[in-house]
Amino acid sequence: MWTVIYIAPTTKIAESIKTRLTEEGFLVQVRPINLSKQQYEILVPSGELEEVQEVLNSILHP
Repeated sequence: MWTVIYIAPTTKIAESIKTRLTEEGFLVQVRPINLSKQQYEILVPSGELEEVQEVLNSILHP
């Protein structure tokens, strides 16, 4: 099962986060939520949630 870990405000940010998480070895999906507002959900398998959150924090707060 996939879990939303972040909602990105732009395509560029969503793809950047996806790339960084993928480089760390995680499975990642990006899907648009609202095309008029250009928001994107970043999803990961729920079993990897804790590990991904740690990496995501280091990406968002260097």
